[in-house]
Amino acid sequence: MARRQLKPGTLLAPVPPALIAVRDGEKMNIMTAAWCGILCSEPPLTYVSVRPSRYTHHLLMEEKEFTINLPASRDAKKVDYCGIYTGAKVNKAEKCGFTPSESAEVSAPGITECPVTLECRVREVRPLGTHDLFLAEIVGVLADESLFDAAGKLHIERADLLAYAHGAYFSLGRQVGSFGFSAAKKSKKKKRPTGKTPSDKKNKT
Repeated sequence: MARRQLKPGTLLAPVPPALIAVRDGEKMNIMTAAWCGILCSEPPLTYVSVRPSRYTHHLLMEEKEFTINLPASRDAKKVDYCGIYTGAKVNKAEKCGFTPSESAEVSAPGITECPVTLECRVREVRPLGTHDLFLAEIVGVLADESLFDAAGKLHIERADLLAYAHGAYFSLGRQVGSFGFSAAKKSKKKKRPTGKTPSDKKNKT
């Protein structure tokens, strides 16, 4: 298959169009950030990269705590809005109808309408170029009760999370596998009982 060479760029997809929430005085400030991900599992570390010119940047520098909220696909238009307008001029939470929720471990609020919220505390800020990277520890996780079954197992597919790829928003598609399924041993199919005994096979009439 032929491939085309492109100039170096940020073509990593899909990524989460996460809603970053920070306390801004008595209200909640929100920005959409696609440059967000996981760095380490133990301790659980995450990051968000933000341009110094963004209103959220100075709030992160002051507060050193924030939440990463994973939106559902139904809120794609609101997520896009939060990535276009600045919190310096618009109360985006109020405009979009996002309700702040109290976090368990940080001062920053979560967003009630988002199925999953990660509570984060900044450990380090690294200037990288166009963006500063806020390296943070995940100190708490909140997930909607609707995502759990009767046995307490989390079903993240029920959240219908929003994804972002090359300037477009997508609803996560159908599941095509699960972690480790490529190495799973195939279970031997049990033979169905025929109702015949060994003697029936020998003595056909």
